[in-house]
Amino acid sequence: MGDDGPIEDFVVITGFSGAGKSQAMATFEDAGYFCVDNLPPEMIGSLAELFGHEGSQVERAAVASDVRGGEYFDGLVRVLDDLDRRGVAYRLLYLEAAEPVLINRFKETRRRHPLADGGSVEGAIRRERVLLAPLKERADISIDTSDLSASRLRKVVADKMLPHGKVGKLAVTFLTFGFKHGTPRDADLTFDVRFLPNPHYESELRDLTGLDGAVIDYVESSDGIGAFYERLTPLLDYLLPAYEREGKAHLTIGIGCTGGRHRSVVIAEHLARIYGERDDLLVDVVHRDVDKPPFRA
Repeated sequence: MGDDGPIEDFVVITGFSGAGKSQAMATFEDAGYFCVDNLPPEMIGSLAELFGHEGSQVERAAVASDVRGGEYFDGLVRVLDDLDRRGVAYRLLYLEAAEPVLINRFKETRRRHPLADGGSVEGAIRRERVLLAPLKERADISIDTSDLSASRLRKVVADKMLPHGKVGKLAVTFLTFGFKHGTPRDADLTFDVRFLPNPHYESELRDLTGLDGAVIDYVESSDGIGAFYERLTPLLDYLLPAYEREGKAHLTIGIGCTGGRHRSVVIAEHLARIYGERDDLLVDVVHRDVDKPPFRA
C-alpha cells in the first residue's frame, strides 16, 4: 500500500447480500488477515491510512462493505476513487450469484434482506443490483457463487486472492448439470455423457434420479459405460496433479446430461467414490439440477 507503511495487501470485499461475503471473510481470517466486517465506506480510507503508518503491525487486511451500511454504502465508489487518487493500493473482490439462488438462500436461512423494508426479496435484489453496478465494473476479481458450496467458495477465494495460491489439499467438485438448463459458468473441465442411453425414456425411471438404485443399475449396465470409465479415470489421474503443480487450489469438473437428473448424477457419484478415497484430495459432489422436474412431452 505504498512505500512508507508495512501493509502488503489490502482487500475490499463487496457484492450481493447472500452471495457469500462471510465465507470470503473467513478465508482471509484463516490466512492471518486483519478483518473488519460491515465497515461503513467512509471508514475505509481512515483504516487504510492507519495501516499505512510506520509502527502499524498489520501487514494484510480485508474489509467487507455492502448495503448493510445503509445510506453510507452509496459512498463506496467515492471512497475507492479517493484511495486511487492517494495512491493507496487495494484489491476489490466482488461476489455475486443468480437471482433465484439468492432468493433461495434468504428463504432457507430466513434472513431479512437489508433492502427489503417489508417488501419482497426479489425487489430488494433488483435495487441492490443497481447500487452494485459501478462496483462490479471496477472489481479486480469477480466470483459467481451460484454453484458453490460454502467450503468450495472458500477454496475459490483462496485460489484467486491469497498469496501463493494453493492452500491445503486440492479441492475437487464434481458438478452435475443438465444442458437444457445451461452449462455451469465456473467448470474447469466439462464432460458430456449424453452418448449413454437416457433413463428418461424409461417410464418407470423417469421420475427417479441418479441417486436411486434402479437408475444406477440402468446407467452402470449401459453399453459403453465401462469404456468411458477406462478412458476418463486415467485422464483425471493425469490432470489433477498437473493442475495442482500449477498452484490450483480447487477444480470443478462438470458432468452434463440432458436434464441433469440421471446419467450425470450416477457418473459423478461413481467418480466421487473413487477420488474421495485419496488422501491428497478434498472431494465433494454438487447436483445442480437433480431436483428439477423431468420434462414432459
